[in-house]
Amino acid sequence: MSHSEAPHDGQPVRTAGADVADADAAVVLVHGRGARADGMLQFAREFGRDGLHYAAPQAQRGTWYPNPFLAPVERNQPHLDSALAHVGRAVEHARSGGLPAGKVLLVGFSQGACLASEFVARDPQRYAGLVLLSGGLIGAEGTEFDHDGDVDGMPFFLGVSDDDPHIPVSRAEETVAVFERLGADVRFDEYHGRGHGIFEEEIDYLRELVESIVE
Repeated sequence: MSHSEAPHDGQPVRTAGADVADADAAVVLVHGRGARADGMLQFAREFGRDGLHYAAPQAQRGTWYPNPFLAPVERNQPHLDSALAHVGRAVEHARSGGLPAGKVLLVGFSQGACLASEFVARDPQRYAGLVLLSGGLIGAEGTEFDHDGDVDGMPFFLGVSDDDPHIPVSRAEETVAVFERLGADVRFDEYHGRGHGIFEEEIDYLRELVESIVE
C-alpha cells in the first residue's frame, strides 16, 4: 500500500513507563490535532502510577485526518482508516507482553478522542476503559451509528463543555447513547463555559480508574 493510501504507516508509537512485558496494565494515549505523542506521554504523568506501560501513536504531521470530524466520513479518507490502523498497532504493542484487552485503557483528547471512540465502536471489546476528553464518534450530522457488539460493562467516560467550539454536545450525547447500547458503564460530564480542553474532574476520574485497573 502506498504512503498516499496509508499516510500514517511508518509513524512511531512512543512509549514510556514500565516495560511492556512486566506491566500490570497499559494506557494507549491518542493525541489531538496538531499535537504530538510525546505530549500525551507527559500528560499521563498527571494520573499515572508505577506498573503502567504507556503507548502513544504519532500521527503524520500531527493530524489524524484533514477535515472536521463532523464531515462525511469519505472526506477524511484514506487518513481515517490509516489512523484507525495505527491506533490498532498501539493497542497490539500494549498487549504484546501478554496483557488482556481488559488491562488496556484507551484515552484520547479532541481529534484523538474522536478516533479512539471510533476505534472501539467499530470493533467493540471490553477494554479496561475508554476515556474521551472532548470528542465523539466521527461522521456527518444525521449519521446512523448502528454499531453492534458488547463491551461488557467497560468503563466509559466522555467530558465536554457546552460551549466547546469543536465538539457539539449533541454529538457527545449521540456517542454516549451508542456506548450505552454497546453495554458500557457510562459517565457523561457536561461542563459549563469551559471551552475546549482537559479539566481537573477528568484527571481525577483517570486517577481513580487507573487505581481500579491495577488493583
